[in-house]
Amino acid sequence: MTTPRAARAAVVSCLATLAWPVAAAAQPTAADYERAIGLREKYEAAAVGMAEPATWIDDSPRFWYRRSVAGGHEFLLVDATTLEKRPAFDHERLAKTLSAATGGAHTAVKLPFNRVQFLDKEQTLELRIGGDIWRCALGDYTCQKRETPVGAFGGPGFACAASSADRPAASPDGRREAFVHNYNVAVREKGAEAVTMLSADGSEGDCYDARTIVWAPDSTKVAAYRVRPGHRRLVHYVESSPEDQLQPKHSSRFYAKPGDVLDLEQPMIFHLDAKRQLVVDRALFSSAYDVSPLVWRKDSRAVTFEYNQRGHQVYRVIEVDAATGAARAVINEETPTFFSYSGKKFRHDVGDGEEVIWMSERDGWNHLYLYDGRTGAVKQQITRGEWVVREVLKVDDTKRQIWFAASGMTAGRDPYLVDYYRIGFDGTGLTKVTEADAHHSVAMSSDLAFFVDTYSRVDLAPVMELRRASDGSLVREIERGDLSALEAAGWRPPEVFTAKGRDGTTDIWGVIYRPTTFDPSKKYPVVENIYAGPHAAFVPKGFSAYTQMQAQAEVGFVVVQIDGMGTSFRSKAFHDVAWMNLKDAGFPDRILWHQAVAARYPWYDISRVGIYGTSAGGQNSLGALLFHPDFYHAAVSAVGCHDNRMDKIWWNEQWMGWPIGPHYAESSNVVHAHRLRGQVLLVVGELDTNVDPSSTLQVVNALIKANKDFELLVIPGAGHGPGGAYGERRRFDFFVRHLLGGVPPNWNGLDAEATGPAASWPPASQR
Repeated sequence: MTTPRAARAAVVSCLATLAWPVAAAAQPTAADYERAIGLREKYEAAAVGMAEPATWIDDSPRFWYRRSVAGGHEFLLVDATTLEKRPAFDHERLAKTLSAATGGAHTAVKLPFNRVQFLDKEQTLELRIGGDIWRCALGDYTCQKRETPVGAFGGPGFACAASSADRPAASPDGRREAFVHNYNVAVREKGAEAVTMLSADGSEGDCYDARTIVWAPDSTKVAAYRVRPGHRRLVHYVESSPEDQLQPKHSSRFYAKPGDVLDLEQPMIFHLDAKRQLVVDRALFSSAYDVSPLVWRKDSRAVTFEYNQRGHQVYRVIEVDAATGAARAVINEETPTFFSYSGKKFRHDVGDGEEVIWMSERDGWNHLYLYDGRTGAVKQQITRGEWVVREVLKVDDTKRQIWFAASGMTAGRDPYLVDYYRIGFDGTGLTKVTEADAHHSVAMSSDLAFFVDTYSRVDLAPVMELRRASDGSLVREIERGDLSALEAAGWRPPEVFTAKGRDGTTDIWGVIYRPTTFDPSKKYPVVENIYAGPHAAFVPKGFSAYTQMQAQAEVGFVVVQIDGMGTSFRSKAFHDVAWMNLKDAGFPDRILWHQAVAARYPWYDISRVGIYGTSAGGQNSLGALLFHPDFYHAAVSAVGCHDNRMDKIWWNEQWMGWPIGPHYAESSNVVHAHRLRGQVLLVVGELDTNVDPSSTLQVVNALIKANKDFELLVIPGAGHGPGGAYGERRRFDFFVRHLLGGVPPNWNGLDAEATGPAASWPPASQR
């Protein structure tokens, strides 16, 4: 049987015999493709001892982490009190058990998961393999697959059920249980058959959802949502080439899109002893995009939920008085653009709601505030300044302290690098608890005695340290990565580059990947990897031994990635550029950044610029050709959400707003397809459940109507992604043709007999 390495050698041998044109210096060679093919295997083999961030085990003084070893990874366990470090489990035994259970061929260093959860006082491992959850006993290493849990409640696909008596909610005192009977809420004594109906207003089209039933801690009251289901949009799929039969298969799934009528959730409170039902007035939540599960106060005085208004410009924390049903806004967040709940929402109730710690961008930067939970007034802005709170790690109610992550606090430094801090509820005592000039990830023990700091940069291998939380002192260095083997293998970090954005003052940050054969006397076409989704920032800040951007560079390009305006983790004004304007995608900033690089480096050729991206990046990459054709010349657009009216509701209404207006069409690649001037390769998987595949096909239809030339790659059986190994190889070849003016290998001319299935590039070991 041909091995992957032998297959790759055969591919390269065949490449050397193919008819390449008598080329200019820009023509890629077989050696260029060979380096790109082998890059991941080569670099990952040299990247040994690289630690990933730690995870503490419940309330114990122990944490686990994963690190790279020769041929794969291992899981380690550390006790912070004894400083013992050992394997987290028997990797060989677990690999053998899982191989038998799943039918896979797993080894000790190539287990089919990268995260675990310790249960039952560390006697059980829970792990996820694909879409399945497994539990493995560490005593005898037997593993069982668990039933996949059902979602919380509501949402696309929810349908009224007449009964859920088989899934009752037990009262805290154990005496009674509540359930849905004939679309209504009912209770009965535990073990009894007699049923007491609490409601009579539920019906087939406006029913109580059993999953929302919650008991008050005093066991005398129940709260639940009555739900009137909205529009049930179906997206249909045809699997053209199923593996288990000759004929195609049809399937469909619920998929809400912008503008669709949504579920209407009405909270209700029931007093069991008084047999009283309270209907909560909807004035404060009259137009919901979403509401959170109902949560009782510990003293049973009230129930709370969070309300996200349709259009994402109003967000409220609502408390409902259990005695009267009166609702009030504990927190009222309103903005003329969008309230970003993607990484910028945090709430912590102090003293059963007496105070609330809340995250907000109201002063133009993402910060923390202390609210009076009784009055809804702001008592204190806890953090302030032209920098961004990135995460709240822990809240210590006793000491009235907050442990949090932030970026941008140090002038002149990369504003995306994350450090960790401690501060008092009153805004005093701000203390930095991480030291190294790097991008940090901190995990804190449940008793707040220790924290594990794992830090790196694109040019710094990961370092893991155990520190005391009281004073930040170093207890022990757990891991320190070593770059020497990687550097000996030819690895070089990307260059971090900054340039001014469209306003002339704001720094725009990006990275530059050169081929390992880089020659500054030559000129290189530029390929930009784009993802401009407003929900985050995307330029790498931490260490990575391998990235597909480096592989793309190997066949004769300089590859870059940039975070332009409209992405997250900077000021609110920086972020708001995306509002109702996703076609912007930061392009004015990106083009200036490219021009600044070209002004510094003569080898950076912006007369030949390509761009590629997936999902939102697929929309962005095609948009580059449609809206900025004088700068971008070729694009590979994979599974793009090309018209925001066609894509999932939650992401698109968040940034494009509601109701649907003409601005949706203004950002549509379908509407503007006739403007195409450059060369484009469109990639789509026929079973993409993230972005409706019709989004790409509607672009195709518009291009045909406009008599435009384009390339289309439809991948049977594929879901959301750039097309796997085949899609990556096609992307390489596309840019070779359209930016280098070269001729890719004649892949159809390879000897299938000699190379076997691995003739598909890259070989099986790289897929």
